[in-house]
Amino acid sequence: MIIKKFVGKTEEEATEAARKELGSGLVVMNVKTAKKKGFSGVFGGKQVEVTVALEEDGDSLKTVRREAPRTVDPDTAKLEEGVRAAQNAVSVMNESSQNIEKKLDSLQTMLVSRFQQEAARSEPAQEEPASPEGEGREGTAAPDDGSKEQDKFIRLLYNTMIENEVDEKYANLIVDDLEKNRKPNLPFDYILANVYQKMILKFGKAEGITPAAKGPKTLLFMGPTGIGKTTTIAKIASHFSVDEKKKVALLTADTYRIAAAEQLRTYANILEAPFRVIYSEDEIRTAISDFRDFDYIFVDTAGHSHQNEELLEKMKLLLQVARESGECQTFLVLSATTKYRDLQRIAMSYKEIDEYQLIFTKLDETSSLGNLMNLRLYVEVPIAYVTFGQNVPDDIELFNPQKTVKSLLSTGRR
Repeated sequence: MIIKKFVGKTEEEATEAARKELGSGLVVMNVKTAKKKGFSGVFGGKQVEVTVALEEDGDSLKTVRREAPRTVDPDTAKLEEGVRAAQNAVSVMNESSQNIEKKLDSLQTMLVSRFQQEAARSEPAQEEPASPEGEGREGTAAPDDGSKEQDKFIRLLYNTMIENEVDEKYANLIVDDLEKNRKPNLPFDYILANVYQKMILKFGKAEGITPAAKGPKTLLFMGPTGIGKTTTIAKIASHFSVDEKKKVALLTADTYRIAAAEQLRTYANILEAPFRVIYSEDEIRTAISDFRDFDYIFVDTAGHSHQNEELLEKMKLLLQVARESGECQTFLVLSATTKYRDLQRIAMSYKEIDEYQLIFTKLDETSSLGNLMNLRLYVEVPIAYVTFGQNVPDDIELFNPQKTVKSLLSTGRR
């Protein structure tokens, strides 16, 4: 097996370099972002490192599935595809290439091991005295042990989701979908792959920020106070300015907190980007016109309670003017540590203002990511980014549904 790392400005660039050298049959094992060495200044440029593997004759990648039957029906074939998708998503590839296969973090192995341990503990209590003949009552079929084992494994998956604070409504929805297409004697890895696929599909693909067809793209960030909105803007703006070499401008409509405006001004000075405080709807219209030769205009709105109807109405007018002045995207920034009931109220109040994508902050301050799935399904809007620390421009990434689902199906490990 050939295992090699390639570096580029983007994941696509690094992967393309790998394909040119190794061919199209390679498998992407890991993608990570790292700072470039020797870059002076506060914001170091970043590069994407892609680890790929290519099978040679006689080699085979480790998988998390059992050998498929020689003859399979279409439904089972789909499940096999899910297993292969799961295989590529559960690898941890930060170690040297010589130890990569030994360090593969198999989610399926972990879950099955836990299932077996729980089954072993509960087995003595579930034993029933056998009849003298060693059989059940006349005319009664013997219990299907395979079905019982499947029930236990599905219950384990359900309990794991609940432990990771997935709402019961959505955990039941996933299990119910599984039950509809359930077949006897399916191995655990097929069941796991099915659940894994369903959860990824429910998250959907992250859209993130897309460039405008013409003129600048205005990006408005809204949300409650204290959730890291200004820092999040600085992280994204620095990425586009330093890594993508785009022209960015920073605006703030948060005239209630001097500290927030000064914080954003500081980031703008470091990035050598223009900064402006917006006091009215006319001023944002003027700013968008003044920065018409820029690529992105970042707007930090005032953080406030979702119950403050007056400020919500002002924000609605601000967004309306921004959309009338050019292409615009809106993001609702929320903390992953907020209670689900509060997240529901906040998300619905802002949805009355405008359509948005979600950004979750403070993933490093919680051990359960169930709220990401809960809110994604509740408001039916995509998750764009997640942040996991205060470091600028680092500690942020485009939302990765595979990584999040693995966390939701893990027993407290992230």
